[in-house]
Amino acid sequence: MTWLFAVLVVLAIGGIAVVAAGRGGSLAREYDDRPEVSLPDGRPLVGEDLREIRFSTAVRGYRASEVDALLERLALELDRRPPGPDTAL
Repeated sequence: MTWLFAVLVVLAIGGIAVVAAGRGGSLAREYDDRPEVSLPDGRPLVGEDLREIRFSTAVRGYRASEVDALLERLALELDRRPPGPDTAL
């Protein structure tokens, strides 16, 4: 009976090794489902640009609430800044 379990364990490890080596078929094609973070190119940033940005989440990423708070503060500062040639980012 012990031999049967030993053979099953060896077969299971061998099967895992074959799949890990890529011989069991290919994986599905990877696709990027993250939102695209885009900012305007032809003009200076305004507060509304920062308010509309959404970043994708990750397991070990930043806290969304902290990023949102920083973006809101930057948006308010951009809104208070007078328009002019030196305000372009």
